[in-house]
Amino acid sequence: MLPGRYLTTLALFALGAIAVPAHAATIQIVMENLVVSPAEASAKVGDTVEWVNKDILAHTATAKSGDFDVTIAPKQTVKSVLTKAGTVDYYCRFHPNMKAVLKIAP
Repeated sequence: MLPGRYLTTLALFALGAIAVPAHAATIQIVMENLVVSPAEASAKVGDTVEWVNKDILAHTATAKSGDFDVTIAPKQTVKSVLTKAGTVDYYCRFHPNMKAVLKIAP
C-alpha cells in the first residue's frame, strides 16, 4: 500500500472509532418486600432502566417531577429508556413509603 493511502485509511479508521457512540447501560431497580433497591441509583441519558417487581402487589415508579410514571405488575419486569438528565425523586403511588432517587447524567 502506498504511504498516502496508508495514512488516509488510518485516518478513516480513527474517525470511525471516534464516531462510534458509547453503549447504553441497563440499570436494574428491584421492588421487593415493599422496598426499592437500590434506594439511590445513577445512570445516563440513553440508559435503560429495568424495573423488576418481585412482590405479589403492583407497584409504580412515579417521578415527583412528572418525568416518568411506570406501572409494574406483580412478578413482572418493565423496561424504560431515560431521556432527560437530572436528579429524580420517585415513589410508588400505591405504597408512598417506597421512595428512591435516580441521578441521570447527560
